[in-house]
Amino acid sequence: MLSTPLKRTLIVAATVLGLGVLAFACQTTETQRAGNGDAAEQVYVPPGSLDEYYAFMSGGYSGQLTVHGLPSGRLLKTVPVFSQFPENGWGYSEETKSMLQTSYGFVPWDDSHHPELSQTDGVPDGRWIFINANNTPRVARIDLTTFETTEILEIPNSAGNHASAFVTPNTEYISAATRFSIPMEEGTLNNQDVSIDSYAENFKGTISFIRADEPGAMRVAFQILVPGFDYDLSHAGKGPSNGWAFFTSYNSEQANTLLEVNASKNDKDFIAAVNWQQAEQYVEQGECQTVPGEHAHNYLDEETHVFQHEMESETCVLNPGELDGLIYFLPTPKSPHGVDVDPTGQYIVAGGKLATVIPVFSFQNVMDAIENEQFEGEIDGIPVLEYEAILHGEVENPGLGPLHTEFDGKGFAYTTAFISSEIVKWDIENTQVVDRIATYYSPGHLMIPGGDSSEPWGEYLVALNKITKDRYLPTGPELAHSAQLIDISGDKMKLLLDFPTMGEPHYAQGLPADIIKDKQVRIYEISENKSPHGVKSEDETRVERDGNEVHIYMSAIRSHFAPDNIEGIEVGDEVYFHLTNLEQDWDIPHGFAVKGANNAELLVMPGETRTLKWVPQKAGVIPFYCTDFCSALHQEMQGYVRVSPEGAAPPIAAHTGATAASATN
Repeated sequence: MLSTPLKRTLIVAATVLGLGVLAFACQTTETQRAGNGDAAEQVYVPPGSLDEYYAFMSGGYSGQLTVHGLPSGRLLKTVPVFSQFPENGWGYSEETKSMLQTSYGFVPWDDSHHPELSQTDGVPDGRWIFINANNTPRVARIDLTTFETTEILEIPNSAGNHASAFVTPNTEYISAATRFSIPMEEGTLNNQDVSIDSYAENFKGTISFIRADEPGAMRVAFQILVPGFDYDLSHAGKGPSNGWAFFTSYNSEQANTLLEVNASKNDKDFIAAVNWQQAEQYVEQGECQTVPGEHAHNYLDEETHVFQHEMESETCVLNPGELDGLIYFLPTPKSPHGVDVDPTGQYIVAGGKLATVIPVFSFQNVMDAIENEQFEGEIDGIPVLEYEAILHGEVENPGLGPLHTEFDGKGFAYTTAFISSEIVKWDIENTQVVDRIATYYSPGHLMIPGGDSSEPWGEYLVALNKITKDRYLPTGPELAHSAQLIDISGDKMKLLLDFPTMGEPHYAQGLPADIIKDKQVRIYEISENKSPHGVKSEDETRVERDGNEVHIYMSAIRSHFAPDNIEGIEVGDEVYFHLTNLEQDWDIPHGFAVKGANNAELLVMPGETRTLKWVPQKAGVIPFYCTDFCSALHQEMQGYVRVSPEGAAPPIAAHTGATAASATN
């Protein structure tokens, strides 16, 4: 049975949610169009001009990352990460398939929530952006000179990698914590076959710290075993709080069914404050227990441009119940979601989904409470600090359903209120609300470029909204989600622009375009192509048979393939088209597709080699062609493969025009 106070809380929340959305939906046309006039000038990027900022948006259940320009809101690119992407063959080409390998085999999808830019001295530096996979626990590195995923690491001993991928101030680590606790066998952390009702006795979570400062070398440095709560989000400390990382958790009730009720009973849940520098010392002192933990590490070989796949078999785990000073719990109202650290590193802000205030904790108060042992108890040997002892202040009237906070670097914080559909601006020092603006509708995360760093660029705010309703032309029952661009340069917030986002919006990151736009790779030098399947000129093109495998070493250049006539293939052969783009001109990729292939096209950048596998099913003459418009004679860029019946043993023959390519049987 529900308690009367809880019933009232749920009824009020549901009523307000319904009335709030209805009220906003019924606002006047004049209010809904408040973003016109001079706002249009602020977001207009004329032809030939460039946006001021890059915005990196999580693709949610698409498993991708999208890149938008600000202030225009224009979609610039989709970066494939955890999902196959037929537009450029990611996860289909033989080189990139390995990036989606896991301990569960080939997993070509995931749910990506939280992109995070690499940092130097607490400031985004534009080298890389990381993003998490929530379903099959993984983290990925994207190189911002190529906007290509170059590394993916699976996380062992984890279920639901939600509180990820958040960086420490010099990108020493990215952190990750388990959304779902699971029954972990003592000594091995293997998932156990136990009754779900034994949750409180058997279920645990982990917090992982992944070394991330060297490309191609991500590794799980250490994991910390934690009580069986749901760990939700994180941010690392900075300045005075550098060396610490903070993780929200809910379900301190340790419920295992109907969590919307049973995990909403306690007045306070917790922020886990983790001293990761102390954890490093414990690892160096040999306090880490080595446990099994099979997981995949996939990365780009920068020399050959071929993606590599390897399996790791173990990890090291720290037990905070046995190691003093590793973790402290900060009581936090109520069902907290986001946890954010202000630019000074002095204040830690939580967003309690069911709280009526926003708690702001002082890091100095936390240190003092630890020193003075101001504890109100412990959980699994982890001290719980006294709420009043660590509190800086509470923001009152913060909107209904506060979730996430970012900062403008001018002393103000901005928090999303999911239920009342608004952004609330408040003064960090005196914890007073100074402004609020309606959003349309139900914002989750928000983003200020650099807004979670030491030096925000406090010009724009992007609200990432879960519901769009009447903001765009209707597209049936499935609607796009929405981002809204808000000007925060003045005292009052001002709505400038709506623009749709791909997949469900979660977190986002942004930084000035000047930091990375002039560092972009434009071509790959053909003279430096070290792919084992590449060619450097048409003279090197050839076809080779090895048993039932046929390898076609092919080149592409405006506007033909070499070879473009190929014979000697049998039904059932495994045919590998190794295509090298010989162009050395920016923005001249070539595509490749063959009839009957059951994967996707290749899209090959200048100087690059990619491989498509094809198993012909029927005899006949099969066309192939360039899929990416490359010249006025793009339509003429095509060829044929003759496929003979199985067992016919036709000789290999391949040529372009009158020049025969070499062939080896």
